[in-house]
Amino acid sequence: QVSLVESGGGLVQAGDSLRLSCAASGGTFSTFLMAWFRQAPGKEREFVAVVSRSGGNTAYADSVKGRFTISRDNAKNTVYLQMNSLKPEDAAVYYCAASLGGLMYRQESRYDYWGQGTQVTVSS
Repeated sequence: QVSLVESGGGLVQAGDSLRLSCAASGGTFSTFLMAWFRQAPGKEREFVAVVSRSGGNTAYADSVKGRFTISRDNAKNTVYLQMNSLKPEDAAVYYCAASLGGLMYRQESRYDYWGQGTQVTVSS
């Protein structure tokens, strides 16, 4: 069974930066497509970013493009989300997810394993 544990969330001010981490265990990390999603209060969970198995390819939601960077370290079984220039609308619970598939999926249904989430709060 694959386990994903997020960390790094917290309370920051608008314009600040934050780096989220997601540590994986129980599987062969390098075979998973990894992604970040987020869910704000009263809203549906939405795609944020995805990184390929090797880390060579990435894709982002338009709302975070240019501000967020997803990366992975297969030696450490960890995926990261560097978030810069944070805005109040970025506040949400952030989830990492792993997919056994090989394409750069943006749909929740394509992901097989999920973490419990980490809260990000951005004050204006």
